[in-house]
Amino acid sequence: MIDTETSRTDQAVRDVLRALVAAWADNDADAFAARYTDDATVVLPGGVFHQGREEVRRYLAGAFAGPLKGSTSVDEPESVRIIGDDTAVVVSRSGFLLPGEKTLPAERRRRATWTLSRQDGEWRVAAYQNCQA
Repeated sequence: MIDTETSRTDQAVRDVLRALVAAWADNDADAFAARYTDDATVVLPGGVFHQGREEVRRYLAGAFAGPLKGSTSVDEPESVRIIGDDTAVVVSRSGFLLPGEKTLPAERRRRATWTLSRQDGEWRVAAYQNCQA
């Protein structure tokens, strides 16, 4: 028998990733960053490091106005683990498509790890890291 609370929590965590994909599709850095904790960390290939929701927002706003304008994100959770009451770890296959692309190019295929925490009843990304898949 599936634990109803675990199922609801799993769904809520997956909803955060769906909201992030939707915000990216809208190229909406504000909506994207709103899903992160105030002190979130983001580690990207090439040694890129961002700390804090505002820094994530600023980075994406610049990217959406420039090289990622019109892009969409791909994110397919492979594993969702709920740890305790307020922590979740998600491993996903991810990447982004530039305008007009239908298939994710190999050089932009990523495997990502997301750590989410529940604060005041809301799930938010506390840490994100990806590497080439």
